[in-house]
Amino acid sequence: MKIRAAVLEALGAPPPYAQSRPLAIREVELDPPGAGEVLVRIRAAGLCHSDLSVVNGDRPRPVPMVLGHESSAEVVECGAGVTDLRAGDHVVLVFVPSCGGCLPCAEGRPALCEPGAAANVAGALLGGERRLHRNGTALHHHIGVSCFAEYAVVSRRSCVKIDTGITHREAALFGCAVLTGAGAVINTARVAAGQSVAVIGLGGVGLSSLLAAVAAGAREVVAVDLHDEKLALAQTLGATATVNASQPDAAERIRELTRGGVDAAFEMAGSTAAFELAYRITRRGGQTVTAGLPNPAARFALPVAQLVGEERTLRGSYIGSAVPLRDIPRYIDLYRRGRLPVDRLMGRTLALDDINDALDRLAAGHALRDVVLF
Repeated sequence: MKIRAAVLEALGAPPPYAQSRPLAIREVELDPPGAGEVLVRIRAAGLCHSDLSVVNGDRPRPVPMVLGHESSAEVVECGAGVTDLRAGDHVVLVFVPSCGGCLPCAEGRPALCEPGAAANVAGALLGGERRLHRNGTALHHHIGVSCFAEYAVVSRRSCVKIDTGITHREAALFGCAVLTGAGAVINTARVAAGQSVAVIGLGGVGLSSLLAAVAAGAREVVAVDLHDEKLALAQTLGATATVNASQPDAAERIRELTRGGVDAAFEMAGSTAAFELAYRITRRGGQTVTAGLPNPAARFALPVAQLVGEERTLRGSYIGSAVPLRDIPRYIDLYRRGRLPVDRLMGRTLALDDINDALDRLAAGHALRDVVLF
């Protein structure tokens, strides 16, 4: 079938993206689903810094590629062997397909699935196939999803079925922003009631972390960002204090506010400076968690003696250490009960043709979670 999709043909286009237009809206060909695959109609797709990191070359991926990885969709057709989904089902797409058979999957850590990671790096589906083409040339899939398109073929292992009591615009956020941000708090750090937390970087992922920390009963939640309007929003979402990271004494202020530092500091900005700040404001015996993805060349000089002498913990969190089949329905239920108000994180809605303009808002750091509606 022929569909319209946003195709990234080269890495490293310069901003402003409204002028360089790195994402070209093209008519492409989409093959039918193969065994273990599903054809879905994309209903909503969120814009994330991970998409921008591919566009600017910080996260190199093979091109040409149909971009997009945070989405809610409707099942159209199931390939051979898919018996637990049917046409009309609503699904959230997950950007790490889990094979179920490798060691991380067997250990209950599907976010670290080895075949899933290999397929994502190669720009293929979990089984190694590429179902997108243009003028006889195969197009790569963006981490198994490629949702900046009217339709997609994905692995069954990339789908989590949800009920229909939530709109697609809302549901899309659970595929990355909520899964990653809330999961870092709940699964990776296991924040307990009464602990103190700081969140650095208030994009969709960071704000989801803030909401999860509030829901978990953290006694102090310090929000940190470079933009005052996001700090103001964080206060309305439950932050007990806010600090602008551009201030030269930001670390000292946070340590003073929290009487020596926080139990858990979350770096969600994807920068070495933000990670350094997170480490500096972590108390003795506390943990520093990062879910940001800076350029692979980024480095941090670790004070090893302090790490030992203060029994610090450094942790990475990918996809919120999630078990998506378990976590997405749980987080949606918390949302519907008013405990995780992720609708407050929604920004603008836009058409696929407006996606390059939206990249500029994302790069400027002012956007909330803008969503393409189909």
